[in-house]
Amino acid sequence: MCRQVFGFRLAMIALAAPAALLHAAPGLGARLVGAAVVVTFMVSYVLFRDWERFGPLLLRHPSLLAADTLFGSFLLISAGPDTTLAYVSVCTPLLAGLVYSWRGAAFFASLQSLILLLVHATLKADRHAPVAEALLLPGLCVIAGAMGSTLRNLMLRFGAATQALTTVQARLAAAEAVSAERARLAREMHDSVAKTLYGVALAADGLAATASADAPDPGRIRQQAELVSRSARRAAAESRELLTDLRRQQPDRLDAGGVDGGGTTVWHELTETADHFTARTGLRVTCPDLDPNHLPSLAAPLARHLLAITTEALENAYRHARATHVEVRAAVHGGLLRLTIHDDGRGLPPGTTLERLRDSGHFGLLGMVERAAQVGARIRIGRGGHERGTEVRVELPLPPLPSPNGPDPAPRNP
Repeated sequence: MCRQVFGFRLAMIALAAPAALLHAAPGLGARLVGAAVVVTFMVSYVLFRDWERFGPLLLRHPSLLAADTLFGSFLLISAGPDTTLAYVSVCTPLLAGLVYSWRGAAFFASLQSLILLLVHATLKADRHAPVAEALLLPGLCVIAGAMGSTLRNLMLRFGAATQALTTVQARLAAAEAVSAERARLAREMHDSVAKTLYGVALAADGLAATASADAPDPGRIRQQAELVSRSARRAAAESRELLTDLRRQQPDRLDAGGVDGGGTTVWHELTETADHFTARTGLRVTCPDLDPNHLPSLAAPLARHLLAITTEALENAYRHARATHVEVRAAVHGGLLRLTIHDDGRGLPPGTTLERLRDSGHFGLLGMVERAAQVGARIRIGRGGHERGTEVRVELPLPPLPSPNGPDPAPRNP
């Protein structure tokens, strides 16, 4: 706003300078008016051009504005109060209100009003001008000073409110980031370390039952002890992987263009997960449609989320559904990748909601829903089109495949 004021002053001085020079007295008067034109014009130009650099200097030294006001009075005396220099004089209290608050506005409005009254009384002493005409410009100076001070206060309050809003937004963003990280850690711990430790506990219970039998089988005991050892090492490895992920400065991001290491590794790993789950729990898991040659490659973070959702669905079928068979299918329908995990168990209890599961300490389904939302997929958990059991269906939009003939040409208007 101060720069705009100086731009207006610059234009008014340029318009009134010829009149001031023509009405100046020859000799010393013309030189004084010429010097005043040069000084006021250059000061206005410099402050208009580079306010960020010279504005603080004007803020620290109000005497500079007072000197500029006095130089402008020479032009006003020479050109007269009826020229555009009268608008320059009104700009001075406005600028003082913007820069120095109400005290500066009051001082410069009084100084400029006094100068205007003296000029009016000197130049129009031979006339009987109305009092309203003599008080018009001084009154405008007072009004301009009040407006400048008011605008300054409004801008300062707006700046304080903007700063407070920015601070609140930054705090909210930090809180959301912390909440999202806590939710991610909860999912990772639930889907990795917690499940592995639960498997260690089951294997240890089996080892204790075998060892406490009347005629313990040494081979069976050795096999179960090796299972406990492998599960414990797996829990330790998952813990190290989780800690490494926390220490990483830039976590993996979902890159739509990047794929997992071998392109079809995710589908092989999904099949191996099903086979390992069957060997560990005895629950039969089949994957009739997981043909890597007919399924798309997936980005590594996306593949990790789909594997975690599948593993959680298998664990739920084994622990809670009393299922005897689980079927895992994957296919592409239109532009959607559809992954379904269906078990023949007893299904979800009536009235099951995420809120009730969270309150009761069961976070598996909640983690599945959060993982699907994180990768932009839609998940449905229910009976589906089956008579019994539970179906987990994940539908993920796939990016369009590039045309073999290159990009389609832009349509032309007929």
